[in-house]
Order: sequence, then structure tokens, then C-alpha cells
Amino acid sequence: MKYVFIEKHRAEFSVKAMCRALRVARSGWYVWCQRRHQPGPRQQFRLICDEAVGKAFTEAKQRYGAPRLADELPEYNIKTIAASLRRQGLRAKATRKFSPVSYREHGLPVSENLLKQDFLRQWPKREVGR
Repeated sequence: MKYVFIEKHRAEFSVKAMCRALRVARSGWYVWCQRRHQPGPRQQFRLICDEAVGKAFTEAKQRYGAPRLADELPEYNIKTIAASLRRQGLRAKATRKFSPVSYREHGLPVSENLLKQDFLRQWPKREVGR
């Protein structure tokens, strides 16, 4: 916070005088000036992790969540991957359930029942001769 104050009032006062008044080392302020535009080690790790998780997520057709992605990316744990997914706003899509037959009016040609099977019968057929 003190370094930000020095940065804002640099045109009005000398850096040496402000550092003395705020009781901070001038060398610390100059180091802060050099480092403030570079991401720290934690931020660098997050950028690399976000990139790897995003790539694996798209390769899995956006269907894998954190547990499955943890199997794909063994260098990261589940909590790290889940945090990365939240940061990027990514959510896994649920797969649709398979529906073998559509009973709706679809307007497409329906093949003929060549085996003459009755799938709508509700009780078993009586056997003759028993």
C-alpha cells in the first residue's frame, strides 16, 4: 500500500523523501517497481494449470468433470482441477440418455412389421390345448 502511494505521488515529491517519511527502504520500492508487472509463482502455476485443464476439458468434449480430469492429468489433484474449472467457468455437460424408439409423430417413413409382432398386447397369449 505504501509503494502504491509513492507511485501516485511521485511527481509531487521525491522518492527519497517519501520513502523516509513512510519508513520503507528505497531499494524495496525499486524492486517492487521491477516485479509488479510480472506474475508471481502462484499466478504462473495457475496459468499453466488453467491451460492444461482447459485443453483436456475440450478434448473430452466438455463432458469430464474434476474427478475424470484428475485421471487424465495426474500432475494435478482433484481440488486444483476443480478450482481451475470454477475460475474458467467450465461445467461438464451431462450426456443424454439413449432413447431407442421415438413414439412421437416425426413424419419419417416407418418400416413395415414383417414379423407381425404385437408389442402393444398387455397380457400373455393363451395357449391352445392345455
